[in-house]
Amino acid sequence: MKQTYFKFFLYFLLIILINIVGITLFFRIDLTKNRLYSLSDASYEVVKTLSEPLTIKIFFSKNLPAPHNNTERYLHDLMEEYAGSNKFFNYQFYDVTADKGELTSTTNINRQIAKDYGISPVEIRIIKNDEIKLQQAYMGLVIIHGDMIEKISGITSINGLEYKLTTSIQKLNKKISTLLALKDKIKITMYFSSSLKEVAPFIGLNQISDMPEIVTNIIKKLNFKNFNTIDFKYIDPTYKSAIDDFKKYNIMVLTWPEILQQNLKAGTGGAGIVMEYKDKIKTISLITSMNIPIIGTSYQMTNPEDLENILSSTMDSMLGINQDIGYLADHGTLFMDSGGMQMIQSQQRGYMNVFNQLISKRYTIKNISLKENNIPDGIKSLIIARPTEKFSDYELFLIDQALMKGINLAIFPDAFNEIMPSQQAASYGMKPEYKPIDTGLLKLLKHYGIEVNKSYVMDVNCYKQIIPEVQAGETKIYFAPMIKDININNKPFFMKNIKGLVAMQISPLKLNEKIINENKINAVMLFSSSKESWEMTDNIDLNPRHIKPPVNEDMKLYPLSYMLTGEFPSYFADKVLPKKDTVEEKTMGNMENKKDNSNLSKIKMENNFIKKGEKAKIFVMACSQMLQDNMLDPQGRTTNATFILNIIDHLNNQDKIAEMRSKNQTLNPLIQTNSFGRVVIKIFNIVLVPVIVIIFGIFVWIKRKTRKKYIKKMFYKRMEDKKE
Repeated sequence: MKQTYFKFFLYFLLIILINIVGITLFFRIDLTKNRLYSLSDASYEVVKTLSEPLTIKIFFSKNLPAPHNNTERYLHDLMEEYAGSNKFFNYQFYDVTADKGELTSTTNINRQIAKDYGISPVEIRIIKNDEIKLQQAYMGLVIIHGDMIEKISGITSINGLEYKLTTSIQKLNKKISTLLALKDKIKITMYFSSSLKEVAPFIGLNQISDMPEIVTNIIKKLNFKNFNTIDFKYIDPTYKSAIDDFKKYNIMVLTWPEILQQNLKAGTGGAGIVMEYKDKIKTISLITSMNIPIIGTSYQMTNPEDLENILSSTMDSMLGINQDIGYLADHGTLFMDSGGMQMIQSQQRGYMNVFNQLISKRYTIKNISLKENNIPDGIKSLIIARPTEKFSDYELFLIDQALMKGINLAIFPDAFNEIMPSQQAASYGMKPEYKPIDTGLLKLLKHYGIEVNKSYVMDVNCYKQIIPEVQAGETKIYFAPMIKDININNKPFFMKNIKGLVAMQISPLKLNEKIINENKINAVMLFSSSKESWEMTDNIDLNPRHIKPPVNEDMKLYPLSYMLTGEFPSYFADKVLPKKDTVEEKTMGNMENKKDNSNLSKIKMENNFIKKGEKAKIFVMACSQMLQDNMLDPQGRTTNATFILNIIDHLNNQDKIAEMRSKNQTLNPLIQTNSFGRVVIKIFNIVLVPVIVIIFGIFVWIKRKTRKKYIKKMFYKRMEDKKE
């Protein structure tokens, strides 16, 4: 009996000791497939680089209903992981929750701190007592590094949260280093004609008179945050005295007539902010105009609440806080713009505002015009999106030599140029015209080992447009393939968790195996169409009613995207090197032809022409539609956006950032099965599972019965042994 009590006491003591050890030696094991609750390698590296204290202040309401309570728990775990990586990393949670419905003095102070940082409560929906109610909750944080502050508000989900935090920390750390190393100040000049105050009430700009004071206060705030690196001037010019500056900086100028009834004199005036650093100049408009049909011209003033962010992001771009990437801005490529009238028009013309917004968070986009300048050596990648105008041999030479220097290329060529008919022509039944695009760029790609077919891929597995209930049903958009998991290559780390994509008007690609093998190029297909696909080559007609799938024998899988890596041979290695055609050369062409050019062939170019390039990458996807606004989301959470951003990161050697972004992808579609497979699964679940359970039960019953017989037999045997 004593032995039993002693064992109980030992076990009880052992349990207590195990709990004490568990508290002092706490550790967690992340069993999620994508290690969702563990820091990525990129996050560890970014936090380890901190050489000065960084603090994160978190304002999150307590006792929130699901799923928001999980977000708060995730934030706690994430902060612990960050803090364990560097002693300079600090964090603090602020209590902003009312106690029993009433605000305490501490809560009031914390809410005021949140307000000072620009963190406001958001409304969330909760279900309580079978009713849907709205509740205000604080769900935001600020990152403080030196005098720099980065705000993340509205944290309603854990998706992409680590990515936002890590990239923000990385940006702040780099920004401080850049600002401390500045030798020249950033010059900011505000041009604001006081005459605008007189005309402002007549054009709906009543608050324009407050703009000088608003801008001055914002600049003071920015100057304090940026280590006093801003040299600010305020100029109140007349139009005549500033006409040259207005033209030089493209500042919008208003001219108005005399209105005797309102005692308004005729006049002119302009308003804008000019930011200058070395040879870089940026102009920020303070007044924009919009031409609205019937109503007429409408004027708008830049929102003062957005102005600080606009000035801060513009300064970051000029200082090169973000890594530079090149974008080909001529030859009819898709247009990227970030505001004003052009942004409004772009919604109709299919420009890339969302793409620009997403990329600009991590990179500084440099517009490159081959007609005017060369491709700068400082960039790591060049994006070419749907060129439609012919490249000269010299311009192709510039692209070729950029690749030879190790500048990576992301090329999105379209096979056809879609020309829409006018409204009048469309009313008579005229269809869109699809003209093949021949810019000369495809011959470069062919030389590097990849070809673009002059066709569109149609796929039975495509986007389905729901028809209104009156007609009932759905329409298959065959030229918008739905790329499923089975057709996506997840082996490259930047493709992890990409399990579904949507393309539109995409053309198939074909590898030249001979060139690829001869030059030892690593060609990786990233995704393809399904096996139920076919090509539309001649007489392009994308009216869904006119498209019918062919017989199965004509269907097959088509590669749609490739990443090529290796040392590419120059297209011009065995050709006469092209020269740049200038106006002067063209006008003097006849005179030059009369001269003796017999010795020109003896001139050689040394150290300028590269025959065999450094290791570089070429990404090719013949679908510019995937870059346009209707295919991407501004938050960058869809698989389309993640895929495009990961490609850009991979081309700029930011693979760990791409991998971190991918792990937050939660799309996990079911495996596609045929009708026979579905029947087999149903039979297994309905019939075989119960049968297996019954058989297992019978087996256990037989085993128990056998054991009882064995025990009974052993008992009788011992009884007989005792009798003897």
